[in-house]
Formats: sequence, structure tokens, C-alpha cells
Amino acid sequence: MELNLRRSGTTKGLLMILVVISFAGMTACKVSYSFTGASTKGLTTVSIQYFQNRASLVQPGLSQSLTDALIDKCKSQTSLKTVNGIGDANFEGEISDYYTRPLTVGADAEAAMNRFTITVKVKFTNSVDPELSFEQTFSRYQDYNSNLDLSQVEKELADKIVEMIVEDIFNQAFVNW
Repeated sequence: MELNLRRSGTTKGLLMILVVISFAGMTACKVSYSFTGASTKGLTTVSIQYFQNRASLVQPGLSQSLTDALIDKCKSQTSLKTVNGIGDANFEGEISDYYTRPLTVGADAEAAMNRFTITVKVKFTNSVDPELSFEQTFSRYQDYNSNLDLSQVEKELADKIVEMIVEDIFNQAFVNW
């Protein structure tokens, strides 16, 4: 038994009704997508406290750079309002380590590569869903040629490390994959 749907005016009418119903259904529902993967369900505000530099080697400006980078990340990747007090989501912490060390040794017993590392301790509090709160240490590094003095590459490497650490902190707080 074969149905000839091409000639049927009823089929066209049914198809048109289906399209209208589908369109009406889509406009009646609110669908929200986040291209960052950030989940801020129930949160309306975020606060980022100043990250003190408590490392044995203190780099001036690093605390401000880290704090500002985390604020910028939250502003650009979420719709949360940044507040000065304590928000629904709150970040606080400190820079706990900042150092460089030899990584590999060449044939002449000299360091061929050095590793520059920054470590940050973070306490994140989610007042809406406390199970998502955490206290964690984040550490990232960049390797550089030992022929270079740290002062020659420090700013560039520190900026890259801060960017990676901020990404890690943000993902831990808001990206719940």
C-alpha cells in the first residue's frame, strides 16, 4: 500500500500546522546557552577580594594583576554583577609561591632550561550552592632558556602564567563539566 503524499492538500496543511506549532513552542520557551560553559545558576553577584602576595619572592604588581585578571574573567564570561563586599560567589586567596629553578642540565653541567612557577591558594565560596565551594591551590609554570636572565622574560612569562591560573580558577568555580 503506497501513499501519495505529494498530491495531498491535507498533508501540506498538516505540515504547515506542524511548522507553526514548532515555531510557537520555540518562542514560548527560554533557552539559554553559554559558549564559555560557565554555570552561574542562582548566582547574581560575584566578589573578588585582593590576592595578597605572600611568596618568599614578592614581585610588585603581581597581586593586582592576578586580582584584576580574575575580575575581568568573571565580567567577560558571566552575567554576574561584581560587588565590593561579599557576593553570592566570593573569591579570596593569596599568592603563595613565586620562584624559578633549573629544569634540565646540559652537557657542560650548566642549566639548559629554567622553570618559572607561580602558585596561588584560593578559597571560593558559593553561598547559593555550598557544595560547589572549594579551597584549592593552583600552580602553573613556564619554561625558559637559561641563557636568558629571569628579568628579561619575567613580565611576559608571569602574564601567561596568571592567565592560565585565572582560567583554572574560573573553570573550577563555574564550569561544572
